[in-house]
Amino acid sequence: MATHAKVTSLDALEAFRAALIVFMTKARRSLDEVGDEIRRTRQWIENDRRMYWEGEIRKRRRILEQAEQELFSARLSKFLEASTRHLAVRKAREAVVEAESKLRAVKLWNQKYDAAADPLAKGLEGLRHFIERQMPGAVSFLVQSQKILEAYTTPAAPDSGGETTSSATAPQT
Repeated sequence: MATHAKVTSLDALEAFRAALIVFMTKARRSLDEVGDEIRRTRQWIENDRRMYWEGEIRKRRRILEQAEQELFSARLSKFLEASTRHLAVRKAREAVVEAESKLRAVKLWNQKYDAAADPLAKGLEGLRHFIERQMPGAVSFLVQSQKILEAYTTPAAPDSGGETTSSATAPQT
């Protein structure tokens, strides 16, 4: 049985440790970006889209009202363009219906967003916990392993501390 391990290079451990540190840094950054994106999406749904479609409904209703007034005026005046006014009213009504549908969809997304996003965000928090709490221990373990292996591979310095034998110190007669 061999009494010595054959350690040829510690560079692989050092390279792995360095790669692990780079991975941890990138993973933290990525997790932060994902968390920010989840928050931005929630705000986008809750505020931006809701306000946008509410504004669109108001704008499209004004257009519809104007088109209906023009149709009414055309009917009263017996203009030939009444059929074009009918088309404008129909398009304006469809635009209002579409905007109302979009607003309902945004409100539905707003209600369902947390239920859909929270399980994924909790999974990310588990990954964050692993990277921030467990991975530094792995880096520390690699450092300790490297030190142990370096000590093992470094030849011991000869002991020159004035070791004497009993015959050298005995008085001569």
